[in-house]
Parts: sequence; structure tokens; C-alpha cells
Amino acid sequence: MFVCHGNICRSPMAEFLFKKLIKEKKRENDFLVVSTATSTEELGNPVYPPVARILRREGIDYSNKFSVQLKQSDYEKYDYFIGMDDRNIYNMKRIFGLNESDKIYKLLEFTGSSRDVADPWYTGEFETTYNDITNGVKALYEFLNK
Repeated sequence: MFVCHGNICRSPMAEFLFKKLIKEKKRENDFLVVSTATSTEELGNPVYPPVARILRREGIDYSNKFSVQLKQSDYEKYDYFIGMDDRNIYNMKRIFGLNESDKIYKLLEFTGSSRDVADPWYTGEFETTYNDITNGVKALYEFLNK
């Protein structure tokens, strides 16, 4: 499960780019890939238009994606919770009622970086976010493939 604040920019981009990658690797039946929000601000909203343009450019259908919120009950259903930034990690632990977890990671950790995925909501740099997430999902795939 990919997680960000609103589930309209970074986490759906990660969800769909990872789905594209595993489809190219013919492994789509080996993974359940979803994304959620830690907040309620965007619940029910579609993918943000600049993210939608990038996904369309990549030939990805995202049309049935609407923001949903992370729930405490999700913890037992999924093996990995991949946040985009430190705040997402903090909020996931708060929602799950945990101090630590071996299921919660920050996406760019898989690339060897402690950086947050660039947040385009504030910067408008959607291509930078795309590059961060592309690198992150490739590294995540390699980690999971071991």
C-alpha cells in the first residue's frame, strides 16, 4: 500500500507506476497494489490533473481511482506500507497505534536515500515527483524480488 497525505498526487502515482512495472515484468498476479491517504481532506476526489497528465502520458488508466483513507484495520491486510515522506510515516504509525513497525517504509529508502519524495502540491514540480517515484518503485521492486 502506497500512502501519502491526500491520495491524489504522490501515492496514486506510485500505485500506478508500480502496477505498470509489475505488468511489464509479468508479475501483476503476484502483488496487490493500492494507495491511500492519511488525511480526510481529499476523500472521494480523483487523481489530481497534473498527475493524471503524467499517467496518461505513460499509457496508464487511472480512471477508477478516487482518494480513500488509510484505516487501522488495513494493518493486518497488507505486508508493506510505503509512505512518501516523514509526515506520512508519523501519521501511519498514529493511525495504526504503533511506535515502530517492520511494515512501514519511506519509498526512497529503497534507493538508499533518506529523502522525502518531492511533494508537487507545494512546488508544482510534478516531473521531479515522477522521477523520485519512478526510481523508488524500481528499487522497491528489486527489494521485493530478492
